[in-house]
Amino acid sequence: MFNHLINRRTSLSKFTFPMPILATAFSLLFAAQAIAFEIDVDATISDSDSTLMGVNHIALSVRDLDASLAFYQSATGFEVVRREVVRSSSAADKLFGREGVEYEVAVLEAPNMLLELTEFSHNRNIPISNMPVIGPGMTHTCFQSPSHISGYDKFKNAGAEMVSRGDGPVDLLGQGVTYAYAYDPEGNMIELEQLDFSNLGRDPRKPEWIEQGLDLWMTQVALVTHDIERLTEYYAKIMGFNAYRTADISGRPTFDDATGIDDVSLRVVFFRMAERSKSMEFWEYVSPETPEFSGNRDSTALGYTYSLEVGNIQAEYARLTDLGVQFVSEPVLMGNYWQVHANDIDGNVFALRQWVDSNSPWSVPNLEQ
Repeated sequence: MFNHLINRRTSLSKFTFPMPILATAFSLLFAAQAIAFEIDVDATISDSDSTLMGVNHIALSVRDLDASLAFYQSATGFEVVRREVVRSSSAADKLFGREGVEYEVAVLEAPNMLLELTEFSHNRNIPISNMPVIGPGMTHTCFQSPSHISGYDKFKNAGAEMVSRGDGPVDLLGQGVTYAYAYDPEGNMIELEQLDFSNLGRDPRKPEWIEQGLDLWMTQVALVTHDIERLTEYYAKIMGFNAYRTADISGRPTFDDATGIDDVSLRVVFFRMAERSKSMEFWEYVSPETPEFSGNRDSTALGYTYSLEVGNIQAEYARLTDLGVQFVSEPVLMGNYWQVHANDIDGNVFALRQWVDSNSPWSVPNLEQ
């Protein structure tokens, strides 16, 4: 598969921890079955010739900010680093492509990225529903924790509705990782991974987080698509580096339990977005089949978007425009950062962000220290 991206490709019949970047449940699945292939084993965002720096934040448009903020703070303990109301702002109108936009935003700081919760006034009466596991769209982001300070327990105690079957997270292979999907109070899906370091060994990403009491962190952007080859080729082109792994998964009862779907079959591709804990994961459900989405999602619609930080937003705006990326506007100065929204080839919304102060504490290099 994905021959157009392959630099080095070898069958994965054995894989042992620790791997250089991620210790996810899916990586460990590959240890037991020859269903995964390396595309470009060492590929990371650092290979890109662009000014892309990594995932700066996950954005979640919510109907009730107070309730959502209370839920995520209860579950994560992340600190609110900014909260503000924006109205009568020509810059905001331009950024979101909507006249008279009014919203309130609360920004939480995880150990390695930001989580931005935004309530748009025009969404207050929009019905909410549970995000389908099979997509399409950005279906979830992931919260990772050590198993002895379980993020699963924290989110369940905060009121999360578990999607995965059973009374606890799913043990996929008995190799040190448990896994579950869950819904927040508005039906946004989250992924919860717990790592047992007594089996895995010392965490290769950021062991000092745990020593400092930072026992929950965020790891990924997850996009579910009806055509994984098309989406992979698109992102490899606009980001300027290869995915590093692909896999076909079927006939795994533990995946049925994790997704809450009988006889689930799917395909997955991984991009490394940092040297340690961040990734972009693309999923295509083969059974049941991921439906195709038509059109472009609105940048203010309820649900997930995500942000890529760049070192030169004007240059990236021009480069990606030349590659055919559809932007909502030109880059807009929003106080201490520049930002612009775009739709990818599947209609998903993402943003480019550049901080005015390159040494901002909210810039990727500082967030990932």
